Amino acid sequence: MPPPPRYPRREPSPASSAPPPGSEGWLRPWAQMKYFSFHPAVYPNMIRAVSPDAGAGDLVHVYDKEGQLFGSGFFNPKAHVPLRVLQHGENVLTEEALDARLDAALELRLKTLRLNETTEAWRAVHSDGDGLSGLVVDRYADVLSIEVTTLGIWRRLRRWLPKLHEALGTNLHVIEVDPDIARIEAIRRADIPEADVPAPKSVRIRENNVRYQVNFEDGHKTGFFCDQRDNRLRFARLAQGHGGRVLDLCSYTGGFALSARVLGGCEDVTGVDLDEKAIAQAKKNADLNQVRMDWVHADTFTWGRQMHQNGTLWDAVVLDPPKLIFSRDAEEGQLGRNKYYDMNAVALNLLKRGGLFVTCSCSGLLDVAEFEDIVMRAAHRNKRRLQIIDRTGAGADHPVMSNCPDGRYLKVLWCIAW
Repeated sequence: MPPPPRYPRREPSPASSAPPPGSEGWLRPWAQMKYFSFHPAVYPNMIRAVSPDAGAGDLVHVYDKEGQLFGSGFFNPKAHVPLRVLQHGENVLTEEALDARLDAALELRLKTLRLNETTEAWRAVHSDGDGLSGLVVDRYADVLSIEVTTLGIWRRLRRWLPKLHEALGTNLHVIEVDPDIARIEAIRRADIPEADVPAPKSVRIRENNVRYQVNFEDGHKTGFFCDQRDNRLRFARLAQGHGGRVLDLCSYTGGFALSARVLGGCEDVTGVDLDEKAIAQAKKNADLNQVRMDWVHADTFTWGRQMHQNGTLWDAVVLDPPKLIFSRDAEEGQLGRNKYYDMNAVALNLLKRGGLFVTCSCSGLLDVAEFEDIVMRAAHRNKRRLQIIDRTGAGADHPVMSNCPDGRYLKVLWCIAW
């Protein structure tokens, strides 16, 4: 039996078709909310009524429960999140204003953060963090890797592609839409014409003077995790001062391991990952940088416990597992939390006392306080103490809007483990 889809289809409760009193003078198309909420995601049970002319993917005017203009957003009646409010307030959000919002996202990266000066891999648009819910754009050298999760964005992508390429000086793009999301949002690939040049299968980039090959066919998400860019650089510098024997657990294509080897000059570096294709790509990345490293294709739990039995220890350990919590369901969420606990316990057992321990979570449904509690419980249960020296997250090219704090998905805890 095939596994259930990651995004199971649930038919939303329909909004009322009866127009609310006083709606005759409302700007059309419109949607009215039952409750006050400044979060961009508005679920079916939060919507009171929608005008008959509001179509899937339309930009609609949003009214509050008292009939006052509350904002503007994308509407899609059959989606799990039928209304995504992009702007709050009485100013009407036009298509021209949406274009300007894209321009502002690009200006932040190019003129304020000046990311082109240090890296060829950075996030150009970060969905709700830039007020463009459902659009993620990563720049890798001359290629744009684009991920779309809402029909409202999909309908406007045709006109935004030339604008993106012109501003960023790129000429190639790869567009990714998860099949389950495409089904739920009614996104059709045929709506976007094929590029004149076929989408590339991979591209080579340079990040902080470390070279990587980004594989779009086999890579996760948009192909590479540029959200860890600043953390990789910092880890390399700190690992260098802790003896140079480094272990990168759940190493994916070797980001932390390669940074420690190339930038930190650590001579003894090991990367471990269960994904065979990721390990193969990590080996290619090491060859690109002309360095020798140890790569292990293995399950972190099994391999880590065997190394613990062997008494093998490292001076610095970084643990960066994939997303482990996918649902708000209590039982499924607890399974993911248990995995974080077990993984951190395994990682700490492989670290010398006084060694550098860096542990990460990219599960947006796990908040900072709970993640830290899990890590500390794992340490104390194994008779270790953590001297926490810092807490970080994604780079500045992954901004978080104050009304959407769940956009702060990446959590990184920096510790000396005693």
